Amino acid sequence: MIPLRLDEIAAVVGGTVEGDDAVTVTAPAVLDGRQTEPGGLFVAFAGEHVDGHDYADQAGRAGAAAVLGSRPTPLPTVVVEDAQAALQALAAHVVARLRDGLTVVGVTGSQGKTSTKDLLAAVLSSVAPTIATIGSLNNELGVPLTMLRANAATRLLVLEMGARRIGHIAQLTGLVPPDIAVVLSVGQAHLGEFGSRGATAKAKGELVQGLAPGGTAVLNADDPRVVAMRALTDGPVLTFGRAEHADVRVLDLALDRLGRPSFTLRTADASVPVALPLVGAHQALNASAAAAVGLAAGVPLDVAAAALATASLSKWRLELRDLAVGATLLNDSYNAHPETTRAGLDALAAVEGGRRIAVLGEMLELGDDSEAEHRAVGEYAASRADVVVSVGEGARPIADGAGERAVALADNAAAVDWLRGHLAVGDVVLVKASREARLDEVAAALA
Repeated sequence: MIPLRLDEIAAVVGGTVEGDDAVTVTAPAVLDGRQTEPGGLFVAFAGEHVDGHDYADQAGRAGAAAVLGSRPTPLPTVVVEDAQAALQALAAHVVARLRDGLTVVGVTGSQGKTSTKDLLAAVLSSVAPTIATIGSLNNELGVPLTMLRANAATRLLVLEMGARRIGHIAQLTGLVPPDIAVVLSVGQAHLGEFGSRGATAKAKGELVQGLAPGGTAVLNADDPRVVAMRALTDGPVLTFGRAEHADVRVLDLALDRLGRPSFTLRTADASVPVALPLVGAHQALNASAAAAVGLAAGVPLDVAAAALATASLSKWRLELRDLAVGATLLNDSYNAHPETTRAGLDALAAVEGGRRIAVLGEMLELGDDSEAEHRAVGEYAASRADVVVSVGEGARPIADGAGERAVALADNAAAVDWLRGHLAVGDVVLVKASREARLDEVAAALA
């Protein structure tokens, strides 16, 4: 974050300072006082069950210089009526101050946002100082927090942008119109909230509509709903994918014994081999998106390929780990919906080993089609795994779909007990579910 005195911050957000208004914030803003860096800004929210203002002392002990909140605290505090609006206004102000030397990239899609953001951060940081979203902090709070991590040295700012309603991404691009907008897919994630894929496409298209003048749209050539978004901009468009007409095309895709993809990226002017240190054929598409953004930002294709070969992903995204019993774990427990679960199952099938065991929990936010979608995933799992373990009542239709290969268990504790009693040398285990199912606990118990 660029250094700002509290009186400057108050002027930007329309607040008042309680305490020393000459105090200067020099480090990023956080919502968790334990994560504060020396000189940082602790943003306090008064929630239904927890009041962040009560943790100002904790933030101060961790090094916070000040608080942004809705009432005074023991630390110097900028007091505002709406802390969320103030956080967003401050982020927009900071990025506007840096805009002349800064290229902003927005990334959205029903699946692949975080993995592509991670790959993109690797590509861009190989050529210039880059700030990218940590994990999946992609909402109305996470985006401004990422923006506030930018400073005078930052040249590329990568913002993952999520949405649960039409209008959410438009609000985010209102804070900072991106110079490059990446749309990965229109799928079933949050379908229960959007209501239809058409509504999902409209929401994702807001990123393209929010481009800065002359900005470039980077679109998935394999998804017709995404390709159609070229009509939403008068600016340049680059496409990526396996389709013949893609500007950055994936060719000759192959997987090694651990399910890691190698392939060729081809453009009209160049062709380079790529080998990813990641599991899953679907990562080739994400890599082609990152390379396309790189081209839009001036990164040569060969430089992007070299960076992709060293990339790593945020936690719990198909993490490959050897277990003490001699089995292999694929921990993909961060989140799930039908498309990503099928991709995880394909990765499970690609890893060489003995039995393949799919441990699957509930996929949330699928609306009226939830039971049918879970059953369909169970059917697909039976074609990719030797044993399909459903965890929790909400996931029971997965077991119904998997038929004779299924084991239905009540909860995470039962899953851990079953796995400890059945895992053998050479087995490969996939663990995947929506975040609220907390199957990361199952993965952690096996490690």
